[in-house]
Amino acid sequence: MALHVRGVLLPDDEVRDLWLDGDRVTFDPVPGAQTVADGGFVLPGLVDAHCHLGIARGGTPVTSLDQARALARTDRDAGVLALRDAGSPFPYPELDDEPELPRLARAGRHVAPPKRYLRDIGLEVDAAGVTAAVAAQAAAGNGWVKLVGDWIDRGIGDLAPAWDADTMTAAVAAAHAGGVRAAVHTFSESAVEIMVRAGVDSVEHGTGLSLDLIDLMARQGTALVPTMINIRTFGGIADAARAKFPGYADHMLALRDRFPEVVRAAYEAGVPIYVGTDAGGGIDHGLAAEEMLLLHEQAGMSAVDVLAAASWRSREWLGFPGLVEGGLADLVVYPEDPRRDLTVVRTPSRIVLRGRLVR
Repeated sequence: MALHVRGVLLPDDEVRDLWLDGDRVTFDPVPGAQTVADGGFVLPGLVDAHCHLGIARGGTPVTSLDQARALARTDRDAGVLALRDAGSPFPYPELDDEPELPRLARAGRHVAPPKRYLRDIGLEVDAAGVTAAVAAQAAAGNGWVKLVGDWIDRGIGDLAPAWDADTMTAAVAAAHAGGVRAAVHTFSESAVEIMVRAGVDSVEHGTGLSLDLIDLMARQGTALVPTMINIRTFGGIADAARAKFPGYADHMLALRDRFPEVVRAAYEAGVPIYVGTDAGGGIDHGLAAEEMLLLHEQAGMSAVDVLAAASWRSREWLGFPGLVEGGLADLVVYPEDPRRDLTVVRTPSRIVLRGRLVR
């Protein structure tokens, strides 16, 4: 049955009537449609632009489609109706178009340096194998490749780039040659500089960004997905590492402490910023609302821009049209105006995915 929704449509800020005819939006009345919302504030479905359906709590790979489905449903039930999986050790192309799950943009496995990433998660290759691995993972995903740009180097006791600069630059070029976009995990100052200058499409975390690089990202249109929830875990990482790697521990704390100002500077410079939680492993799914609040409260993003980063602007970036004529029938409804009180994003009153009422 077609659905009918009436409310204040954001970002247009007008009271509108929407009809959801199957998985498409129309502003033309559909006879017999069931009214599922009359009043409130209507947004295109939320997005978690950095999560991992293939990584279970604790950092081990999931072992079944049902495990991945359960994680995706947790996000869906929080109003997150599109996901970008930024690297999965478990393949699940069968879920790309599953009707009850959020829409998926996804990378294949993380391409990582040998013995310098989470065990069993990445495809670990030396410099000679990077471009071939990127080409393979470009085919394994549906539009993205995930590169691990840095990790702790135990030989020097601190963060260091995954490979030499030429190899990392070639990895980005290989992703683009394969017709996909490249996302890079970076914490350190050195790795993020290499990758931004190489033309990577999105920086994940980006704690080491400098003001010069932020300006370059703004000029290039390079996206930042800050995952501020993840950065809050750096204290525990530092505590666990301090006995063996005190320099690394101090570095991680310094990166954590300066990060809100880094994100604020990126926002003020006009860098495209999107909401991502890094759910999977150490972060629970379903926390996009908490990431939104951190971006507002700690990084100084306006409520409207946070909503855009989690909804219509993020969906456009990932290729999932919003609530326009012929767009996709994904929406959330809030009883109060989230521009005035962003905390209402924690409790949507209606969730519609692919033209079907979830809540």
